[in-house]
This record gives sequence, C-alpha cells and structure tokens, in this order.
Amino acid sequence: MANNEITSYDAKDIQVLEGLEAVRLRPGMYVGGTDINALHHLIYEVVDNSIDEALAEFCDRIDIVIHPDESVTVTDNGRGIPTDIHPEKKKPALELVMTMLHAGGKFGGGGYKVSGGLHGVGLSAVNALSEWFEIRVWRNGKEYFQRYERGVPVTELKVVGKVSKKKTGTTQTFMYDKTIFKGDFSYSFKTLVQRFREMAFVTQGVTIKFVDERIDQEMNFYFEGGITAFVRYLNRNRKKLHPVIHVEKEMDGVVIDAAFQYTDAYAESVYAFANTINTVDGGTHLTGLRAAVTRVINNNARKKKLLKESDPNFSGNDTREGLTAIISVKHPDPQFESQTKVKLMNAEVKTYVQQVVGEGFDIFLEKHPSAAKAIVNKCLTSARARQAARKARDLVIRKSALESLTLPGKLADCSSRNPEETEIYIVEGDSAGGSAKQGRDRHFQAILPLRGKILNTERARLNRILANNEVKALISALGVGIGDSFDVEGLRYGRVIIMTDADVDGSHIRTLLLTFFFRYMQPLIDIGHLYIAQPPLYRLSYRNKTHYVYTEAEKRELLKELGLSMSKAPLQRYKGLGEMNPDQLWYTTMDPEKRTLLQVTIEDAAAADRTFDMLMGASVPPRRRFIQTHANEVRNLDI
Repeated sequence: MANNEITSYDAKDIQVLEGLEAVRLRPGMYVGGTDINALHHLIYEVVDNSIDEALAEFCDRIDIVIHPDESVTVTDNGRGIPTDIHPEKKKPALELVMTMLHAGGKFGGGGYKVSGGLHGVGLSAVNALSEWFEIRVWRNGKEYFQRYERGVPVTELKVVGKVSKKKTGTTQTFMYDKTIFKGDFSYSFKTLVQRFREMAFVTQGVTIKFVDERIDQEMNFYFEGGITAFVRYLNRNRKKLHPVIHVEKEMDGVVIDAAFQYTDAYAESVYAFANTINTVDGGTHLTGLRAAVTRVINNNARKKKLLKESDPNFSGNDTREGLTAIISVKHPDPQFESQTKVKLMNAEVKTYVQQVVGEGFDIFLEKHPSAAKAIVNKCLTSARARQAARKARDLVIRKSALESLTLPGKLADCSSRNPEETEIYIVEGDSAGGSAKQGRDRHFQAILPLRGKILNTERARLNRILANNEVKALISALGVGIGDSFDVEGLRYGRVIIMTDADVDGSHIRTLLLTFFFRYMQPLIDIGHLYIAQPPLYRLSYRNKTHYVYTEAEKRELLKELGLSMSKAPLQRYKGLGEMNPDQLWYTTMDPEKRTLLQVTIEDAAAADRTFDMLMGASVPPRRRFIQTHANEVRNLDI
C-alpha cells in the first residue's frame, strides 16, 4: 500500500552527511549504541590505539584516568600521532585522524604490522561522540595541542612547548556527549578493571595504570607470563589436573598464542582474543582451538587404548568440560563481524590454530602420560554423565512436547501466548507464590513458585541437575531446553523475573538461580530476557499516606523529608514477600507502571565466570577471604 505522506524521491531528497555527522546520527554503527556498554566502548577505542603502539613495540606504559567530572584521560609513551602535513589532504595528519572516518596508519602503509584498530574509525568516532576532546602529542622534541568540540576542531594544531627528543607519546582527554548518551550513566570501575587486566595479560611487557579519581582507587597491571598467567589467574580457586600448556608460533605472518589447562570444574572457561581485543562471540580462532583439543584427545585415547574399540569418540562437549583456555591471535589483516569486533571471521585462522595447538598438545601428552590419563579419564566421566543427562533431558523435552499438562502443576500460567508481552515470576516459596498468584495480572503474568533452594549447579554435572525437581519445573515452564539443546525460539515468556525475599535466604536462592542461568541458559541473559524484581524493604505509614521504600538511601531521604527520626518512624521492615498482601505486592513489585526491574547482563564473561566459581564452587578459602574482606559492607543481615 502506498504511503501518501511520501511526496517525492528526487535528487534533492538525497541527504549527504558531511564529516562525522554520520557517527553522531547513527552511533550504534560505530560504538554499538548509546547505552552504558557503548559509553565504555569510547574508552576501549582510545586505549586500543595505545595497545597497538605496544604491539608495535613502541610503547610500554599506558595510563588511564577517570576524573571527578567523568572526563577521561588516556596517555601512552608511544611514538605520538603524526603531526606533519598530509601530502594530499594538506592538513595535519593528526587532524585527519581525529575528523575523518577511515583515516589512520593501519591500512598497510607500514605504520603497524598488527593492530586492533582496523578501519580508522575508532578515534574519530570517539571525537564525534564527545562534548569536547583535547589531544596533546609529544614528538620531534615538541609538544602539540588541539581541541575539538563534538568532532569539530575549535583550535588549530599548534606547538605549545618544547620537550626532550626522547619524550614521545600521546595524551587524550575527552568528555562524552550527554546529548547522545542520555541517561544516568557513569563509568564502572569494575568493568574497566576487568578489561584492562585482560589487555595486560594478552600484551606482554606493557604496564597499564588505571586511576579512578571519583572514588580514589587505583589499579596497576603488568604480567610477564602473558596468557599463561591469565590461565593460572582463572584457575586459582580450582583443582588442576596438570600444569598449564602453552604454545606459540607464527604462521604466514599470523601469531598463534594459546594456553590451556584442565581442572576438576564442570564448566568450560574459554576466552578468545584477536589483536588483544576480546572477541566475546569467538570466531575462527576459537573454533580451531576446540577442534584441535578434541582431535588430539581422541587420538591419544585410541593410541593408549584408554578408549575401547566399541566406545565412540569423545564429542567436543566431552573434551571441553573443565577446560580453561585462552586463545590469542595477532593477525596483520583481521576480519571482524562488525566495528565492535565481537567475532573473528578469517577462515585461514582456524587451520593455523588447529595445527599449532594440535602439535603442541600432542607433544605435551606424549611427554606427560599421567596428565594424559587424567585428562582422558575426565572426558570419560564427562561422556558418561552427558549420556545420562541426554536421557534425562530427552525425558523432560518429551514430556513437554507430548503431555497435555506438560507444564509443572504448581505453575500458574497466564492466558496470553504472545512471548512479546508475557512474563514469568520465579518466586520463592508457596506463601509468596500465593500472594503473587492473587496479585498478578492473569492475562500476561505467570507465577512459578519454587520450594526451598534449588541445587547448586556450580558443583554438579548436568545429569544430576536434570534430576532435580525444581530445575525440571523451571526448564519445562520456560520451554527453551538447557545447555547444548537451548533454543530461544521455544521461549514462552519474554521476561523471566527472579523474585525472592529481601533477606539472606532470598539472596542465596537468587544467587543459585543466577548460577543456573549463567551456566546452562546463558543466551537468555545475553539477549536480555532475565530480570530481578525489586520488592520494597520498608513500608512507612504517616499521616494517612503510605510510602514504600526500596533502598536504605531512599529511607534516609524520606525520613529527612518527613522530618522523622529513625527511632520514631513507623517503619515496617519487609523480610518476606509473603508478608505483603496481594494488592501491596502488585502495587510495589509487579505493576509495570510502578515497579523497578533490574535487567541481568554479563559485562565480562571471564569476570562472571570467576565470581560464580568463587562464590558457588567447591573451594572454601577464596569464599572465606571474600566474606572477610566485604563483611563491613553488609547491610540488613538477618541474625
């Protein structure tokens, strides 16, 4: 059907975006959006340029500072961005890098052999998305300075001083543009610490200093051991089956660097990097690593007769259980899936990684027969458990598909079948479940009460997990399967909401559920379907008006506003959802117009992996240290 509002489509209707207008108009194409992740991406783009100098062996120190006003300074002791006049454009090279897309020294001109910045987009995109950007360059015994506002130079590049000819480098300070990044945004110290730690691990010989002046905290990173140290760091709370295996080799200009180790854990912890960039969606380098590990283990097991002739080969799933690995490649011409560089696409890398990792792993197993036997036994146990899990999973799926009353009996389903509007509350206990069932909107809200605490899935294999009634009820209700059979197309509810009591037991149950979702339904988190409900902590009735308070800070603010002291305030502390009647629960926690939901995200998979391992794993000392360290930060502890 024609759209009558469109009146013409002629040459005059063709819009030409000049300079960096395209970046400001469509920031998602360059930094992935305008949310908190994109905000962090601004820092990553600038720091990546300094890392590229380190890869070229011209830089060994990078300093990052977040100032109290949220502006950021990144300084390195690299060569400094060139400041001379470009022969064709007749402008300083630095100004071209700052204001033109696809301008840079990474297109084969000899400036860099390997780099993470490939398209000449990063720095100019950050400049375009900044309220202001100031850059200083030390080069040729001079200090240069230029200032930009929203991507436009407001001063000429000028010499502002003299320095020693030995002093080289670049310092860049920028303030993100609040007219583009709208919202109550603030850089996360923890998120940035994880990123810079990873950068230091995969870039040997570089010191990264990170200072957050907002909270007066500082972190320094330098790892001589590279990715071998990274694997040791990831496995510091786990029982290791053998020393870390490390292989490194260059093939056709591509450097393959891999380190891996098996532990007694049940989950896989594998992370992939391309030119020091964490490719969170993997790619050909990760595929090559996994294929090599599986092939070598199968060959060794057959050769040593650890696998019977009648036994099938180990699958990739069998050989990945308990594997901690880092694969880092440095490629002169990497192909990424997008500007945000989440997946490596070079087909030849898979072959190179398979060959290098396969050769190194095979040699290790031949030299260390006891380690080889321990690894194969681990895979055998995994294979048997997986077969049992497959039978249990098939039973769950078959029941879901064939029985008319497939859904758990305790599930109070909603009438709508449209996943875009439906949501399911996973509620702790029958009492809270009863209130939630009565208070909900039956059209789009389903309630699944859980009895007691579900199994700690960090300490159990899949076959045991699938034998747990509460887990089975959860899997049946969601309809997406579990683990390798996960399929988001079957998701029955658009929002999966964990709703537990605001006490210690409630926090524990929430953590158990988060552990389960992270280990066995992670795509549910990745695509934004998992949430945590925020029930109120207090109810305050004063002068015929009821106030619900959700945080301690909010409580203090309300008491101050009402002129009440803590001792005289008529406060009711909610410890359980069951203490609220259905109307109160709806009004405070379930009404889409008034409630607050926290969306669960994974900013850094490696950090999340370590956290769940520390909090829920078998090793007690790290958990004890964590509790002792953070004991003074605890609020509302039930005694």
